[in-house]
Amino acid sequence: MSDTVHWLAYEFTAQFLTFAMTLGWSLRVTGRRNLPVSGPALIIANHQSFLDPPTIGVACNRHIAYLARKTLFNNPAFGFLIKTLNAVPIDQEGIAKDGIKGILARLESGLPVLVFPEGARSENGGMLPLAPGISLLIKRVRCPIVPVGIAGAFAAWNRYTPLPRMSPIFLPATDRTIAVAIGEPRDAESVADLPRNEMIEVLTKDIAKMHGEAERIRRKPRRHRP
Repeated sequence: MSDTVHWLAYEFTAQFLTFAMTLGWSLRVTGRRNLPVSGPALIIANHQSFLDPPTIGVACNRHIAYLARKTLFNNPAFGFLIKTLNAVPIDQEGIAKDGIKGILARLESGLPVLVFPEGARSENGGMLPLAPGISLLIKRVRCPIVPVGIAGAFAAWNRYTPLPRMSPIFLPATDRTIAVAIGEPRDAESVADLPRNEMIEVLTKDIAKMHGEAERIRRKPRRHRP
């Protein structure tokens, strides 16, 4: 696939997903201007749902790359789709050795890369502890780190439900509406030399802050006054 065709395919898919997420889950986004307009950036986000990668992808104002398990490429149609969306194949969820190599390669090419430092989808909608692999990655990157929070996606399609549950924009809001908040970038050098525990604490606070902001702006059911 030529670069031009690849770019057009990504753009078409992103526009379609933007429409689908807005119509189907009342998607709201804040902080788009915080993602650098050019050059590499490491996007770190909480992980609630199967919907997180495409939702955060369309919330960003640039083409970005993702991590995806190698087994997802076994299906020809779905494999083609995620290749179109710049997916990086890895052996398992989380940030392992092969994942770090793939991330660094995409960053060196100038792309922003989305990672989920928790290493697995949330069990209850809240954040899991960040996996140690994120510290190894941070020490090797020298690009802005952009914290992102997503809210509502756990109720929409979590690890326990086989199919997504929608909350259309033309119907009353439910707990399944989704929002994404993109935070101000952090200089990687500000945390790269910290001890691992301190680094993870800083990054956890950055993501948690954006998670709270996403929850704040999410379209919610109206409260009935007594």
